[in-house]
Amino acid sequence: MPMHPRRHARVKPAGLVSRQAKIITDARAPVIVCTLVDYSPGGACIDLGGQVKIPDRFELLHVNTKKRCRIAWKRGTRVGVVF
Repeated sequence: MPMHPRRHARVKPAGLVSRQAKIITDARAPVIVCTLVDYSPGGACIDLGGQVKIPDRFELLHVNTKKRCRIAWKRGTRVGVVF
């Protein structure tokens, strides 16, 4: 049981929805490909797949949606973000 209850229920991408997402840190920097583990209207869990350094704030591009994110937590290769 989480220490803090979630405001929004998280949903795992399923069916025809792509699990691949992209992290945009800067217009001049290359995008970082990541995997979307789950998401909600207020945030998401992403897996970086490796020890990639990312800033505390960035844009997450998933399908045709771009969201401004802030890191809420990190555990290993997984990162929780708030929109």
